[in-house]
Amino acid sequence: ISCLKNFSLLISCVLLFIIQPGRGSEIINGKEVKPHSLPYMAYLRTVTNSLCGGTLIHPQWVLTAVVLGAHSIRKEEKDSKQIREVEKLFPHPNYTRVTKGNDLMLVKLQEPATLTRTVKWLKLGKTIRDPAAGSTCLVAGWGRTETTRSSDVLKSVNVTVVDRQTCNCRDYYNHDPVITRDMICAGSDGTNVADTCQGDSGGPLLCDGALVGVTSFGRGCGVIKKPGVYSFVSRKQLKWIK
Repeated sequence: ISCLKNFSLLISCVLLFIIQPGRGSEIINGKEVKPHSLPYMAYLRTVTNSLCGGTLIHPQWVLTAVVLGAHSIRKEEKDSKQIREVEKLFPHPNYTRVTKGNDLMLVKLQEPATLTRTVKWLKLGKTIRDPAAGSTCLVAGWGRTETTRSSDVLKSVNVTVVDRQTCNCRDYYNHDPVITRDMICAGSDGTNVADTCQGDSGGPLLCDGALVGVTSFGRGCGVIKKPGVYSFVSRKQLKWIK
């Protein structure tokens, strides 16, 4: 699902089934984004010092986290960062830990975010197209890189959508768990390694600039035949979100 920490509010990822087992904490083979070019990105650090990502989808609603307007985690960036207390958590009522279905959570902020140059929300469309296999999408996060160290700055990488039939085959996930129509597999293009991991859980999968998925789970980091799996923000999920 997602993770949550604010300066006065600490909630364990484990208690919320937030960190999925078997993932690392990396944007694999990514590069630093232009500062504040993804102004709807949010991050939080948990009590176990793990990172999670999120997407600001409304002034008062985050599809995961609560530090807004950041590029560098370590720098104060007083003119860009906004920190908000959390009013309430809304994990998806049909989330299942075993099958990893409906792996989404909404965070309601006590005070709305302020629209600035570095903080903007990503408006959701009325419908979201299921990305075709071979589509190139963007993922971003602050997790550890291939050097195994956490990134101080926001990084992104392009991932390639893998069709569900392939993702369920023996060499991939072998139906453990079953990759359903509510999930999207995306990772390597078959040659170049590209991936997300635990530290990026809850962050966005962006296809043609639209929020299509939320980083959910995977197996290993940067394994070509174990692409990342994302919760598809389908019409059904949009109805729950709205």
